[in-house]
Amino acid sequence: MSRKKKQTIAVLLVLVCLIAVIPLFAVKGAEFGGSDDAGSQMITEIRGTEYEPWFTPVMEAALGGELPGEIESLLFCLQTGIGVGIIAFFMGRLVERKKWQDRQL
Repeated sequence: MSRKKKQTIAVLLVLVCLIAVIPLFAVKGAEFGGSDDAGSQMITEIRGTEYEPWFTPVMEAALGGELPGEIESLLFCLQTGIGVGIIAFFMGRLVERKKWQDRQL
């Protein structure tokens, strides 16, 4: 890998980190809510009545209550890991296919 390419990657990684960290310090005391909360609040404003979900989540129904926050985070991370694994697998397949096609020419 060339030196210029390494520098470009390093600069991009620093920018990504700054984009993730700056909002935490820029707005003191801000509440970073999720899209579920924002959607519920908007529906309440539009309809004038409290939002009531159509169904209960499968895991909550099976356990008979809400999942603890740690378990929700664990399941989200597991889902993310599986998705990244699938994407990496197919990207690797594409790279290998390209190598095999280049060898046959």
